[in-house]
Amino acid sequence: MTCAFTEKRDNPMEFTLDFVHLFAVGLFYTGPLLLALLLIIVILGHFIGKIEGWSKLDALYHSFITATTVGYGDIHPSQKLSKILAVIIAFIGIVFTGIVVAVAIHSATLAFENTHDAAKIAEEAKE
Repeated sequence: MTCAFTEKRDNPMEFTLDFVHLFAVGLFYTGPLLLALLLIIVILGHFIGKIEGWSKLDALYHSFITATTVGYGDIHPSQKLSKILAVIIAFIGIVFTGIVVAVAIHSATLAFENTHDAAKIAEEAKE
């Protein structure tokens, strides 16, 4: 008896190719939203840089380090408004990351369903 999880179609790379294709399509459709979120991160970072007196590069660096929630701490805001904007940047970064992860999980799920026999998997799960 063969396992449905390992039973694939002719091309062993089919899951990967399906995933990459579906992920690219998902990013294409969510692209405008993702670009808008990135633009908001850059603009808020620019405002923080102006308030704090940082260079444009330092402001951009801070905004993306904050948005990715890495937070090295080498550059940090000292003004109250800058701190509030930094929290907003972090939240937007989490939303951005969540959208990309959701697209990836959805793409992986669809690719798995396309390359594996769902009926056999369900039948084996009952056994």
